[in-house]
Order: sequence, then structure tokens, then C-alpha cells
Amino acid sequence: MDTIFALATAQGRAGVAVIRISGPKALESAERLCGPLPAVRQAGLRQLRDNNGETLDQALILSFAGPHSFTGEDVVELHMHGSVAVVAAVLNCLGAGDARLAEPGEFTRRALENDKMDLAQVEGLGDLIASETEGQRRQALRLVEGALGKKIETWRSNLIRAAALIEVTIDFADEEVPVDVSPEVLSLLESVRMEVETELSGFAAAERIRTGFEVAIIGPPNAGKSTLLNALAKREAAITSERAGTTRDVIEVRMDLNGYAVTLLDTAGLRDGEDEIEVTGIERAVSRANAADLRIFLAEPHDNLPVPFVDGDIRVAPKADTRMDNKPAVSGKTGAGIPELIGTISGALSKKTQAAGLATHARHKDAMQASLIALQYASECVGNGPNHYDIAAEEIRTSIRSLEALVGRIGVENLLDEIFSSFCLGK
Repeated sequence: MDTIFALATAQGRAGVAVIRISGPKALESAERLCGPLPAVRQAGLRQLRDNNGETLDQALILSFAGPHSFTGEDVVELHMHGSVAVVAAVLNCLGAGDARLAEPGEFTRRALENDKMDLAQVEGLGDLIASETEGQRRQALRLVEGALGKKIETWRSNLIRAAALIEVTIDFADEEVPVDVSPEVLSLLESVRMEVETELSGFAAAERIRTGFEVAIIGPPNAGKSTLLNALAKREAAITSERAGTTRDVIEVRMDLNGYAVTLLDTAGLRDGEDEIEVTGIERAVSRANAADLRIFLAEPHDNLPVPFVDGDIRVAPKADTRMDNKPAVSGKTGAGIPELIGTISGALSKKTQAAGLATHARHKDAMQASLIALQYASECVGNGPNHYDIAAEEIRTSIRSLEALVGRIGVENLLDEIFSSFCLGK
């Protein structure tokens, strides 16, 4: 396997830059730059020199001997000054030796190939790098720490036990088997089935934490929806005007709302449109509002809107700065009621995420559904008696293979290029 290197920190000027080297000649490549390396896992200050002996920089060197490293190979990290010129010079020197520039995600791919991580952990690492909110960070970290892989390993062990019991019965089909294994097998299958179904039921919430929630602000024209959007976003994202019907299209603002990734939608005022453009805008507003995870009805109780209010939605009166009653209201202009509204939105989203599971990608969901279908067939076959045990055993093996594909044990080679393409060069 090649020795690879790449800048592990962000491109551009910084206080510190880190270059990572991994592979069979990682130690040798580093020694060409800095001479004898510090002891493994002990940092040491060294001068980095090119092939002509000219000093490039002074760097902190840290080495790890495989398999006790991120990639499972020999790894060296060069912590140097974050100058664009210094980084370029060091990379050029490494490229002139026995190492080559790493491809996107290649360090992590080697960690997968060397059994330092499973595929679910790799996806979690990608999510962690991309996380923007506290909720996304916590969720991604659970995957990186292997929570999903551990759960799948428990399911797999139970299914292997069930398959073994069935296959023993098949092997002794011509002899009298002293114990009926079907009750234990059915119990194992039912236990795994229930746990997989529970995990699947939390997929939608977990996926929303990862990708973000859509929250639509809806109401009649001139209710202050755009002003409220600007107040929540803390910037002038939407044009505001006293004239009704200013907003013609759906305006989207991505933000971190108390740890949740949220896309706020400012929609056109809901009324009978006065021209073709406004009618189109209202149709889009209704469509996006119906598809949103949460709706904020900024309207009076008597306003008749073409979007149904469902349990979990939020209703608040507009223009708190001009009201004379005591109804819960909000004003984007003065900020009245904004903290309370943010708290209400956070509470509503928290309820939606209470049942969030560990499966966060569509690939996880598909694999679990395939495993569940095979489990259901297997249970039916066991219930039909010993003459169907051979089919039951094959269905159990199918269920196991689906779970193994989820963590990358089998049948995922065609997915790897797509998954690692989103990683940066140094990861």
C-alpha cells in the first residue's frame, strides 16, 4: 500500500497547520525532513529541511506506530506554522519522495479497511465534520463512538444463535432431536425484530436532526411574517413593507436555533391573489407549509387559512407592539415575544426528536428494512414446522447479511467512493 500525505487542517493562513503522513514509509518520509523522530507517541521539536538542507520551518513532530493509530498504519503528524508558503514547501518535499498526495477521505478509508472503524462510524465522522449545531454534534458523536455498530453486533449475535439452532435441527433431520428449538428461535427472532422496528421508528427524527428541520411562518398578508423572520435570523433576509403582498416567493434562512439546525421559511401572505405572480407565490407557500416539520401561524383566531393547524404547530398573534389585548403575541419590529417564541419552537422540536434513533442515513434505513422483511419470513417458516426450517435458516442469513452491509462488512464496495468523496483530503 502507498504511503500518503495531506494537509489535515484547513487551507489558507492559520496559526498552526498539520500535515499527516500514513503508510509503510511514513516514518522514513518524515525522517527525510526532520532527521531522527521522537519516540512513538511523544512529541518533539524538530527543524524541517529540504533535500538541499535548507530550513523550511520548525515543527512539532508526533508519530504513531501501526496498528495503534487512526489509520491502523504508521502515522506521523507535522505540526508547523500555518503559513501558505511553509505548507506548500513541505508538501512539495514530501511529494518528491516515496509518498503521494492522499485522495479525499483516504485516511478514513484506510481506517475502515484496517478495522479501526466500521462504515457507520465513518458516516458519523463525516456528519461530525459537517455538524453546525449542538444537536448534530451530539448525534454524530454517538455514531463515531460506535453506538450503532454495537447494537447491530448484538442483533447479529442473536441471529447467529437462532440460525445455529435451526441448522442443527436440519443436520439431524433423520434422527430424533431431543429438544424442540423453535420456541428459543422464535424468541430470538422476535427480540431482534422488535428492536429493529424501534430503531426504524426513530429514523425520521434522527434524519431531521442531521439534515435540519423546516419551520414555516404562515399567515395573512401584512401580518409581519417577514419582519419576524428577520428578527429570528438577526439580519435583513427578507424585504419588509407596509404594503400587503410584498413577499411573492418562499424565502429560506438557515440558522441554529437552540442547538437545532432549522430552515425558516417566510411565505407569501395567504389570501386570494391579485395577479398571476402572487397566486403562484401563494400556491408555493401552501405547498411548503404543508410539507414543513413545524408551522408558526402568525394570525388572528378568526383568520381562515388554507393550511390545517395540526397538533404540535404554534399559533401566535401578530404585531404585539400595537395590540391592546393580552393574547400571546409577537413583534418582529420591537422584539416583544421573540424569546418566548424561540423557547416554544425549541420545545416543539425537542418533542419531535425524543424518539430519535441511531440510524441517520437512508442507507441505514434500507438495510434495516431489508433485515426486518427477512426476519418476518423466517418467523413464519419456523412457525410452519421442521419442513420449512431450511428456508427459515436462509432467511435468517439474509437478515444477518443486511445488517453486516450496514456496518460495511460485506457488499458495500460500490458505496465507498460516494461516501468518501465528501471528505476533505486530510481526512
